[in-house]
Amino acid sequence: MPEVTEQQILDALRCVIDPERHGNIVDLGMVQGVRIKSGHVALSLEVDPQRGPHLEPLRKQVESLVHKLPGVLSASVVLTAERAPRPPVQEGGRPTAGGRSHQAPELLPEVKAIVAVASGKGGVGKSTTAVNLAVALARLGKRTGLLDADIYGPSMRRLLGIAGQPVSSDGSRLDPMERHGVKSMSMAFLVEEETPIVWRGPMVQSALEQMMRDVAWGDLDVLIVDMPPGTGDTQLTMAQRVPLAGAIIVSTPQDIALIDARKGLNMFRKVDVPVLGLIENMSYFLCPKCGERTEIFGHGGARREAEALAMDFLGEVPLDVAIRETSDAGMPIVAAEPEGPHAQTFLAIAEAVWAKVEQSLSRRAASAPRIVVT
Repeated sequence: MPEVTEQQILDALRCVIDPERHGNIVDLGMVQGVRIKSGHVALSLEVDPQRGPHLEPLRKQVESLVHKLPGVLSASVVLTAERAPRPPVQEGGRPTAGGRSHQAPELLPEVKAIVAVASGKGGVGKSTTAVNLAVALARLGKRTGLLDADIYGPSMRRLLGIAGQPVSSDGSRLDPMERHGVKSMSMAFLVEEETPIVWRGPMVQSALEQMMRDVAWGDLDVLIVDMPPGTGDTQLTMAQRVPLAGAIIVSTPQDIALIDARKGLNMFRKVDVPVLGLIENMSYFLCPKCGERTEIFGHGGARREAEALAMDFLGEVPLDVAIRETSDAGMPIVAAEPEGPHAQTFLAIAEAVWAKVEQSLSRRAASAPRIVVT
């Protein structure tokens, strides 16, 4: 069957009428960013942000219509807002708190705990750490998922060694890809590796929400979220849209990386997300030939920073060629050498993280209101 074309999609969508603007969504310029790859279609609907909460039925209508076209295997439609929202007004002319007038639908209701793995800057090995942590948690018997929230620089296809594209078993939600005992979803599964994602912030936020809402994650004990570097829209979206059990900060030992790690820590604290601890990656280098230890980026900086900021230090991961080679080969070190020293390091970190997650969940349950029927 020949692949559907963009023109065929646009022609089909001309029958969809915006209920308030009384025109078809194509001629109104609402259909943007149509992408087609091997029968998988993604596009966005550009709407006024104030109308967003009301237009979920329209989004579903478009998604269903596109999915029914010949040659379409899956359809992904997101709502994007391109203009700054004005706060909704209550009676008396006062804006509602936070500019929100509607309760957004719950995301990831079947996931017991969501843990963000973050860094203040790029290049510290955050994604490699997130992948090995997820595989380690799976080895500990936890039902584990891994969400690649780095929309612009997704890396999970390469790090997990996953081929192919996600499919949909029920025709409405994508099935996550699974390898090494971990369910995963990433933009890397939906676009070619060399294809840049040139999207504005609202589109990125909508895509992130859709990977949480429209993926059949199933019952999970823990979902590890590999965050993009920095303290931007994605971090705020995650903090505001899902109940994070905590965040882990990854840094290298040198001062310049620790400054950025401190920013990441403070960002999570400002939005009331508990920081579970700090991991020092590339902590030292052991020569594979002579065994001599070299502290290329210094050593112990993350531990000292954790002590100064009253947070837990979760462990040190060395700079080692085996970790790099297994990552490039799509076989994380925890899966490639499960009894090796590096895998044992990640397993120890995973055990510490899970203990802290359980504490966080217990505190959340204890603070929840009790309903007593008499």
